[in-house]
Amino acid sequence: MSFDLIVRRAHVATAGDVFDADIGITGGRIVALAQSLVAGPATREIDAAGRFVTPGGIDAHCHVDQPMLPPVRMADDFETGTRSAACGGTTTIIPFAAQAKGGSLRAAVTDYHQRAAGKASVDYAFHLIVADPTPQVLQHELPELIAEGCTSFKMYMTYDDLKLADGQILQVLELARREQAMAMIHAENSDAIAFLTERLLAAGKTAPGYHGLSRPAPVEREATHRAITLSELLDVPILIVHVSGGEAIEQIRWARGKGLNIHAETCPQYLFLTQDDLATTGFGGARCVCSPPPRDKANQQVVWDALADGLFTVVSSDHAPFNYDDPNGKRLGGREPPFPYIPNGIPGLETRMPLLFSEGVLTGRLSVQQFVALTATNAAHLYGLYPRKGTLAVGSDADLVIWDTGQPHVIRNEHLHHNVDYTPYEGRELQAWPALTLLRGQVVWDGQHFTGTPGQGQFLRCDRPALARPRTRSGGWRQWLELDA
Repeated sequence: MSFDLIVRRAHVATAGDVFDADIGITGGRIVALAQSLVAGPATREIDAAGRFVTPGGIDAHCHVDQPMLPPVRMADDFETGTRSAACGGTTTIIPFAAQAKGGSLRAAVTDYHQRAAGKASVDYAFHLIVADPTPQVLQHELPELIAEGCTSFKMYMTYDDLKLADGQILQVLELARREQAMAMIHAENSDAIAFLTERLLAAGKTAPGYHGLSRPAPVEREATHRAITLSELLDVPILIVHVSGGEAIEQIRWARGKGLNIHAETCPQYLFLTQDDLATTGFGGARCVCSPPPRDKANQQVVWDALADGLFTVVSSDHAPFNYDDPNGKRLGGREPPFPYIPNGIPGLETRMPLLFSEGVLTGRLSVQQFVALTATNAAHLYGLYPRKGTLAVGSDADLVIWDTGQPHVIRNEHLHHNVDYTPYEGRELQAWPALTLLRGQVVWDGQHFTGTPGQGQFLRCDRPALARPRTRSGGWRQWLELDA
């Protein structure tokens, strides 16, 4: 065979196997895996030298250049966000085209395509955010967009400008079941948060650390249980996003024990940050304000254990890039605002994969196969991209990461490639970092420099994911509602 590129002596890891092979790449796809491939005269070669080679990461929950209510502005657009992703081993991102209340979902997608055009240096797909499920959206826009390859969408139980009532969530879940789309739910009890926030502010407790106390674990636990109940009523799979700790995990375990089709996602902030990071002296805790908030050390261990035993389907960054020292970011309006007004989210596109490889695989908490599943393969299954993405197999896109391990790598924001002026993981020493990242056979990170090109990233039309199919459990509400009639 003739190859454009051969990656030699790869210690290949997929979600199911680990083996040694040469990887033959032609036309941006993997065309051969063998112990020894014969190179043609025009073939380029890269020597992996026995290092781990994994599929390029899929960050299936990130926010990039998402329109915000002024004066808030995200720091990363598609150029800087995808550059950062590539340098951290991520070759596909799935950010959110967000509908505004009173606005058109179709218009939000059109705008998002314009924001991405000519800027992305890794491949990308779109989730949708449904904030206003009008008859026009439910009957026309959402089914049409699903048919066009946007086969997943997110709903919020909190935030005044995004949240849906339970009845609205049921309407959208009914559509998800019919159209075989993947429904994602941000599960926090909005009224409980509002009540606690009002009491804290009245008592003069305004510092960033109180953000965590306004959203304690029961707020997430209750909403997680409610989301599961709504899913059960309609027999429709859902994904609970950014699960932070033990109480929500207990609800998911309970649902799985009943045979319910519930998927779960967590994020590095719940493995590496705690409430103490929010409660640092002064305004510094604003760097770690995200929702749900980081919990305590005990909850970190519970999340690690749930990763190891298979409760979580994916680990995503929930990258939400707001500069710290910026009147359009954390210091909103040039001040130190009370905690409810601090822009919500932390950066993490570039650090997600190295954090989990170093502190998961190399410490023995996770197998390398689990790492691949959590960072790439399962996301490809969840969102209709498998087997084009998420694995190293003949016919798959040649998206891969060669890992350097065993050499200390200290995270410094000055060495990262996002457009954010901080990282919450500053100074953390890791033992793994991507030595090379390839997107469809092209090197986009060479271990020292970003070598990609804005515009080389392609928009991915997602299939209807098999994991969104209901299990058609017998009896119960579905039997007499006859929703498929």
